[in-house]
Amino acid sequence: MSRPHAVLFWSIVGADLHRYGHGVSISSFFKQYFLVPGFKYSFWMRLSNHLRRQSLIWRPGYYLCRAILHRCSVRYGISIPYNTRIGPGLYIGHYGGIVINGKVVIGRDCNINHEVTIGVKYGGKNPGVPVIGARVYLGPGCKVIGGISLGNDVAVGANSVVVESVPDSGVAVGVPAKVISYKGSSDYVVNTQTDHE
Repeated sequence: MSRPHAVLFWSIVGADLHRYGHGVSISSFFKQYFLVPGFKYSFWMRLSNHLRRQSLIWRPGYYLCRAILHRCSVRYGISIPYNTRIGPGLYIGHYGGIVINGKVVIGRDCNINHEVTIGVKYGGKNPGVPVIGARVYLGPGCKVIGGISLGNDVAVGANSVVVESVPDSGVAVGVPAKVISYKGSSDYVVNTQTDHE
């Protein structure tokens, strides 16, 4: 594993860790790893993705990571494929019932809560998978379906079903979800890297 790739991997894991609000340190890493299933899952997801892109010498480690990730998936009820494009700063606040299609693109510093589904639509209006911007809050139980986009700083309310695109800073609620304000997600998405820049 080359040094630049290792540095990039640890910077992404550090950004994820930072979101949990206890700083970035060895002690914080172990505390979150053993106490927060969402962080534990994202660590093995990131490591699996990282090792997959390394030389063949790392292939046994990659398969081991995939096995651990699968075990975490079954144990915690999180189904996010290891190769899903997710920016740094992922925060999984509560685990259970999380299902994300592997072709979804998610920006940095996003919050994903329990029972969230981000899925594909095969026909009709807006076929495809969602593209989700940065600093997006996905409330418990919400569903985001189809070839739509959620802009930066969007907040989606609990149990909402989003089937149309939402512009930057939109707050979407309901079934189907409608934009009710442009207050954005700043009340929910905290401890981002930009908070301290």
